[in-house]
Amino acid sequence: MLDTAPAVRRPPGRKTSGRAGRRRPRLGPYLLIAPTVAVIAVLMFWPMIQIGIMSFQKVGNRQLRGEPAEQVGTGNFEKILGDPFFWQTVKHTVLFAAVAVSLTMLIGTLVGLLLNKLGKRMSAFVAGGVMIAWATPPVTAAIIFSWLFGSTGGLVNWTLDLLPDALVGGGWSDYNWFATPLSTYTVLTVCVVWQACPFIAVSVLAGLKSVPGELYEAARVDGSGAWRTFWSITYPMLKPIFLVLLVMSIIWDFKVFTQLFIMSGMANRDAFNLSLYAYSEAFGSLNPKLGMGSAIALVLTMILLVVTALYVRVMVRQGETR
Repeated sequence: MLDTAPAVRRPPGRKTSGRAGRRRPRLGPYLLIAPTVAVIAVLMFWPMIQIGIMSFQKVGNRQLRGEPAEQVGTGNFEKILGDPFFWQTVKHTVLFAAVAVSLTMLIGTLVGLLLNKLGKRMSAFVAGGVMIAWATPPVTAAIIFSWLFGSTGGLVNWTLDLLPDALVGGGWSDYNWFATPLSTYTVLTVCVVWQACPFIAVSVLAGLKSVPGELYEAARVDGSGAWRTFWSITYPMLKPIFLVLLVMSIIWDFKVFTQLFIMSGMANRDAFNLSLYAYSEAFGSLNPKLGMGSAIALVLTMILLVVTALYVRVMVRQGETR
C-alpha cells in the first residue's frame, strides 16, 4: 500500500543542512555592556596602564614640562624594596587592615544578628539609622573624628579627663592622638570601623532573611544554644556572603587614604601607610617623583590582586562559581 500522505512543506528560506541546529551568536548582550566596558576602560584600565608604564620611568618636573621620560627599568622597584621606610608602611598597612577588618566583620555581624531579632518596623528603623554612617563621605567622617579626638576642645579628651585617674590616668585634656602611629591608627580604626559596620550588618541581615526558619526551629527543639546555632546553621548558610564581605573589607582597608591624610597629614611620616606613601612620593614635594609613586601604587595593586585571586580560588573550590 502506497503512502499518500502529503509532504510537509518547510517554510521558505529555512536551511535544512546540518548547521541548522547551530545558533548564531547574538550581539545584543555585548552591545548592551559595551558602554560600561568602554567607561571602565577609559576611567580604570587606561590609568592603570599609564601607572604601569611610569613605574619603570623617572618622571619629574622636567617630564611634566614635556621632556621625554627617562627609562630606569626596575630601578624604582629596587629603590623602594630596599628602603626600610617602605617596609614600615607595609607593616602599618597590613596591621591596620587586619585589626580593622576583624573588628568590622565581628561588630557588623553582631549588629546584623541583632537587627534580625528585632521586629520588622524597629529593624527597618535601626537599619536606616546605622546606614547614615555608611552614607557619610570619608572626608566628613575624618573631620568629625579629628574634632572628637582633637587636643583642644575634643570631646573624647574632655570625657576621659572627667573619669577618675585610677581608671584612665590624668592629663587627657591636651593629649595629642595624632602624635604617634599607635594612637593615630587607633583613631583611624575607630573611624573606619564606624563607617564600614553598617554595610556588613545590612548585608548579613539580608542573608539571614534567606535562611529557612525551620532550621532554627529544629535547632531550638534539639536544645542548641546561640553559639552552636550560629556555627552550625548561620555561618554555613551565609559563608559565601561572609567571603565577599571579607574580601571587600580587605580591599577597602588596604587602600585607606582620605581619612589618614586628613587626620595625620603629610608631616607625620611615621604614620604613613602604602597609599599615603605613594601620594607623598608622587605629589608631596616640590620635586615630584611620579615614577616612584607609580611603583608603590603598583605594588599595592598587586597585593590586592593576590587577595582577589585567592578569594576567586576559594569560591571556585566551593562550587559557588562555574
